[in-house]
Amino acid sequence: EQYLNFIDKFDDVLTRNNVFGHFSASAFIVNKERTKMLVVYHVINDGWIYPGGHAEGEENLLSVAVREVEEETGLKAKVLNEEIYSIQSAPVKGHIKKGKYVSAHLHLDVVYLMEADDKIPLVYRDDESKGVKWVSFEEATDETMCDFIRPIHKKLIKKLINK
Repeated sequence: EQYLNFIDKFDDVLTRNNVFGHFSASAFIVNKERTKMLVVYHVINDGWIYPGGHAEGEENLLSVAVREVEEETGLKAKVLNEEIYSIQSAPVKGHIKKGKYVSAHLHLDVVYLMEADDKIPLVYRDDESKGVKWVSFEEATDETMCDFIRPIHKKLIKKLINK
């Protein structure tokens, strides 16, 4: 309902031009054994979170999630289901980006379920991240993760385990 209201109230929800918020797409990436998930250390959030990013005007949010995974981790993850796995709103605090202030806003995040080999070497972009790693499901909900993301990680993992 929140997403539909947002779309009704604002014309531009797919780009950063909407200063109140915009759509983002992310990936809940698990290993083949379904015992680990992939997280990226996000500079702005100062903590570990699943990979994802801005729609940048792209309407196909699955395509956005796939692109962001490759950019942020170097992986070509396998999409397990093209349907939306989860949605949630994620806060973004005010920050400086490329010398300009970006006010606090909301990411209307659409998450897709993907799989990758946890033995493949990982890479990350040091302009947005301080690292990328696989974590156990237990670690994915501990205090090393961003405060707001722990319950979201828990929800994603619970949904996977209860399938």
